[in-house]
Amino acid sequence: MPIDDDMTLHRQFSIFSGACPIRDVLDRLGDRWTVLVLLELAAGTLRFSEIRKRIADISPRMLAQTLRHLEQDGLLTREVFPTVPPRVDYTLTALGHSFFERVQMLAQWAAENHEAVRAARRAYVAPAANAAK
Repeated sequence: MPIDDDMTLHRQFSIFSGACPIRDVLDRLGDRWTVLVLLELAAGTLRFSEIRKRIADISPRMLAQTLRHLEQDGLLTREVFPTVPPRVDYTLTALGHSFFERVQMLAQWAAENHEAVRAARRAYVAPAANAAK
């Protein structure tokens, strides 16, 4: 349902409820690694080792878990080839591509505003612990 319909998303779903469909999906898709994996797979099919090389700081365990979650959510397919050693290819599904279209705008914003965000972080002075009391 589009956000500008008569009923806003906030009134339609209780975001404070564990059963909220927005939270259910965004909890999974908004994690640290999902967006990076989707960005890599948007260009085409990749093997596990290729994804691992492109996202150098992800551990093999975390990459395997992220890929499993994305497959479970229908955003990618996993194809195993009976070779020695086995070859496994990962490809975005139509649902994965539709999500990537939205994520791409966020990634572009992050790239364009990275320096401004970093400057704001450097300039930030945390409030004193007792100031709020």
